[in-house]
Amino acid sequence: MKQIMVVNEALPLPRGKLAAQVAHASIAAFLSATNEQRQEWLQSGMPKIVLKCPSEEALTALHREAEAQSLPTYLVRDAGRTVLSEGTITCLGIGPADSTEIDKVTGELKLL
Repeated sequence: MKQIMVVNEALPLPRGKLAAQVAHASIAAFLSATNEQRQEWLQSGMPKIVLKCPSEEALTALHREAEAQSLPTYLVRDAGRTVLSEGTITCLGIGPADSTEIDKVTGELKLL
């Protein structure tokens, strides 16, 4: 079990903003998981990894692929209160879910 957050690397996000977006993705994806997935992930130490992708288009394609695999997901769209325009896609949360299943979607991505 693990959880993956994928960041839109094309955005010039300050470190604090980046951390907030990753946190949004983590919590929202966690809430979209089944109770069984959540409990198993919590008991396994809550492993999580932050990856990067080159663009908003790549991020939305990953989101579609994760949803097609029935993985818990959440696509973060910024509220537009600080450095980004409202609706800007910043980050994708996937999981918690089986590591092998997540790797089918994100296995080619690089660490942030």
